[in-house]
Amino acid sequence: MNRKNFFKASAILAASTALYNPIIASTFVQRKIRVGLIGVNGMGWANLNDLLKVENVVCTALCDVDSNVLNRRKSELEKRNINVKIYDDHRKLLSDDIVDVVIIATPDHWHCIQFVDAVKAGKHVYIEKPIGNSIRECEVMVSAAAKSNSIVQVGQWQRSQQHFKDAMDFVHSGKLGKIRLAKAWSYVGWKDPIIKVADAPVPAGVNYDKWLGPAQKRNFNPNRFHFEFRWFWDYAGGLMTDWGVHLLDFALIGMKAKFPKSIVASGGVFADPNTAAETPDTLTAMYEFDDFNIQWEHALGIASGPYNRDHGVAFIGNNGTLVVNRGGWEVIPDGKKMEAVSFQKSVDNGLERHMQNFVQAILKKDKSLVATPIEAGSHVAIVSQMGNIAYRTGQKIYWDQTTKRFKDEASNKYLAAAYHNGYSIPQV
Repeated sequence: MNRKNFFKASAILAASTALYNPIIASTFVQRKIRVGLIGVNGMGWANLNDLLKVENVVCTALCDVDSNVLNRRKSELEKRNINVKIYDDHRKLLSDDIVDVVIIATPDHWHCIQFVDAVKAGKHVYIEKPIGNSIRECEVMVSAAAKSNSIVQVGQWQRSQQHFKDAMDFVHSGKLGKIRLAKAWSYVGWKDPIIKVADAPVPAGVNYDKWLGPAQKRNFNPNRFHFEFRWFWDYAGGLMTDWGVHLLDFALIGMKAKFPKSIVASGGVFADPNTAAETPDTLTAMYEFDDFNIQWEHALGIASGPYNRDHGVAFIGNNGTLVVNRGGWEVIPDGKKMEAVSFQKSVDNGLERHMQNFVQAILKKDKSLVATPIEAGSHVAIVSQMGNIAYRTGQKIYWDQTTKRFKDEASNKYLAAAYHNGYSIPQV
């Protein structure tokens, strides 16, 4: 072989090798990362669109039990010259070899089953928060991920925002002095109470039995469907697990905290006693650690929370308080004990950066690169569930991390979500 032919053959070999090695592919020819979306409404659709902004990512499949939304999303993608296959059963999508990555953005009570099915099918997974609807589900999901080669990113995208990282660096610097209390809160002023309505026929195009899945069999009611599912214990945990996993996550990061020794919570349905919702619209939960507390509070129908912010995390130290939310962070000194830090505004798009981070981890086949690994998603989801359990038992409860159980049986009955309709918690 002469010199010219040698280099020509080498180039062909390198290009063909690139098809199987995503790191090499970044230099030569990179195969598209093919994404399937399970749960195409709301946040699932937002996740998909930001993932599609990343180079060499394409959508190949959609899955939903509501054919009305499913066909609308398919049509919207076709207008962008994106043609996809559609399914009403996540297992069929997972068995299709046109999908490398799945986004799971279904109601919380479906997360565990679909996640375990996905990693067993060898797919990489972007899983919406909270990862599970019970403490036991979270533990099963972590175990399933550990036994797979799947790259998993949890949808706590604030971890990819630079200003949150900067704020945590400041908290860890010690400049605030001894921090005795971290507060996290969410005040959702735009959400009115749910007015009770009668049960209704299942809408045309909706496979309601599949929507219920492992949840208790009930007549269809519009209050429990689509966005509103989160206010009912069968499917989710209300604001405690919806916003709590975002904000308590940073309270835990800032305090370098694991699991609390005890939890007490108080609240109720105070905004409108006639609401159809089951989860509390007003709640305060206190988590006790060795030498500090973390407090959570939320309120539906009220816009102004602590520090005149509708959401945030505050680290209250002897020298001053750092307050951070999605808009930015600042430090408020306690008298003259330290210098103030003026408001540091957020300058990036957290969800976009989260998706870029996810793809980078996939291309490099490195689980350690993801901003929110499954273990982190499990940690804060469990802590959030603890707040709900304390509220539902109406007593101060104590956690034993060695046994991963509470010290009273009234609380332990909430460790695992009940499965119905022939479903059972996945075995891994």
